[in-house]
Amino acid sequence: MVQAQVLIVDDDPKLVHLVREVLNATGYDVIAASSGDRAIEMAALEQPDLILLDIMLSGSVDGYEVSRRVREFSDVPIIMLTAKVKESDILRGFDAGADDYITKPFSSKELLVRVRAVLKRARGDQAAPTEIEIICGDLRIDLARYRVKVGEREIHLTTTEYKLLYELATHHDQVLLHDQLLTAVWGAEYRDDLDYLRTYIYHLRKKIEADPANPQLITRCPGVGYMLVCEDQDS
Repeated sequence: MVQAQVLIVDDDPKLVHLVREVLNATGYDVIAASSGDRAIEMAALEQPDLILLDIMLSGSVDGYEVSRRVREFSDVPIIMLTAKVKESDILRGFDAGADDYITKPFSSKELLVRVRAVLKRARGDQAAPTEIEIICGDLRIDLARYRVKVGEREIHLTTTEYKLLYELATHHDQVLLHDQLLTAVWGAEYRDDLDYLRTYIYHLRKKIEADPANPQLITRCPGVGYMLVCEDQDS
């Protein structure tokens, strides 16, 4: 039984063959594109469940541009494949709409773990919220419609960013431990990846805080965890 359809975008035939073999063996349907333009076209026509997207594509359209253009019409989860490990490159990928990243070279086990985790997050496994809307200052989180606003401005979040904010919001004014957040949002296999959490918190603050360098909404308890502060609100 096919679990999901995955679009792999890479101009390296050997890598595409490897990924196809690994994913096909575990029940995934794999389609492939070797250029950015073709990837955008296939994302629109085929509507895959997940995109594995290499950043460094040959031609004029790289992975960042593919992600930005796909985000104009789709919320499909995107995992970026990258040989770049600098934080600035990873943040650039998140800015373009990526949900996760895998650093090359990667093992078959790591690939499957990331694919399963991202698909699970995309399917929305949260329990039904007890509140319809949470208000924290200018931040409004409409839990029923999956919409986030700061003032009158609607904020676009990737699936993973929304999951992280959801977890903080539904436990607002409580410090959530690092491993609690990592397990709840990404899965138990991520529970020790503190740098990963810090990167996402940093990126989420850029979208919702008035001054990300001096955050008032998502606060940090050093060495312990994070909290969404709504204590002065009537939510």
